[in-house]
Amino acid sequence: MAGVDEVGRGPLAGPVYACAVVFSTGYFHPAVRDSKKLSSGKRSELAQLLRRNAMGFGIGQASPSEIDEFNIKQASMIAMQRAVENLPLNPEFILVDGRDLPDFSIPAKAIIKGDDKSFTIAAASIIAKVLRDEVMINLHQRYPGYALDCNKGYGTAGHIAALQELGPTPMHRHSFIQRIMFGTGVTE
Repeated sequence: MAGVDEVGRGPLAGPVYACAVVFSTGYFHPAVRDSKKLSSGKRSELAQLLRRNAMGFGIGQASPSEIDEFNIKQASMIAMQRAVENLPLNPEFILVDGRDLPDFSIPAKAIIKGDDKSFTIAAASIIAKVLRDEVMINLHQRYPGYALDCNKGYGTAGHIAALQELGPTPMHRHSFIQRIMFGTGVTE
């Protein structure tokens, strides 16, 4: 069984990331929970442990331009599909965090607050969050004026001020920026 979760739906910049992960039956670690409830240090430590102990994991992402083109909900579905496609093995069943299911060719079930209820979904959320945070830290090197290493692309006051002063980068979600800064744009 694979657990699937996505991260990065709300930021103004960067891709949305998803992870699909499979563990052998019985594998468990008591510290694994929703990635948002862990410190960044604990997430990093657990992500390394989970990657080493997984039978396999796959990562998928949807770019800011795909988010602008399709909307964040559809881009999240695309990222989750890509994560499952990138698994090195074929699971028999998929558990997905949330209300909606991507169009998988494998039987699947959506679980609201699944990252609180399923070990594999929580593990996927941790791996995806750590990888996305690394991407945002690297983007900060390319676009230092936005403090992406600290805000991870979220719409902090400093990030919005930088957007007003410097304008958006290619890694910004233009549909989100229009909505935040000008009250226009589509969210779903």
